[in-house]
Amino acid sequence: QVQLVESGGGSVQAGRSLRLSCAASVYTYDKYCMGWFRQAPGKEREGVATISPSGSYTYYSDSVKGRFTISRDNANTLYLQMNSLKPEDTAMYYCAAGSCPTGWRVLLPRTFSYWGQGTQVTVSS
Repeated sequence: QVQLVESGGGSVQAGRSLRLSCAASVYTYDKYCMGWFRQAPGKEREGVATISPSGSYTYYSDSVKGRFTISRDNANTLYLQMNSLKPEDTAMYYCAAGSCPTGWRVLLPRTFSYWGQGTQVTVSS
């Protein structure tokens, strides 16, 4: 069983930065692909960034490429550094883990089996 707990969300002005963290309670953390997803009110959940088990490979949505950075450490923690935030980044952000089936590189939510409860990010103009 994988348990994921996100933290670091908040309310910021456009142009500022936030760093999200996700603590994973799993013995085999280094065997899982990890990802960040977000969902705004009235919209479908969308992929933001994913990372391979080793951390060597990362993938981003076009909307955040160049502004957000996904990373993971050896202490079962996943991060999302978000710079130059925009009002359209406002959403609930979710951490997810999966066994890396086909589709994880293109940020498909259905390829991730385990999800956290989410942390809210609000960006004002």
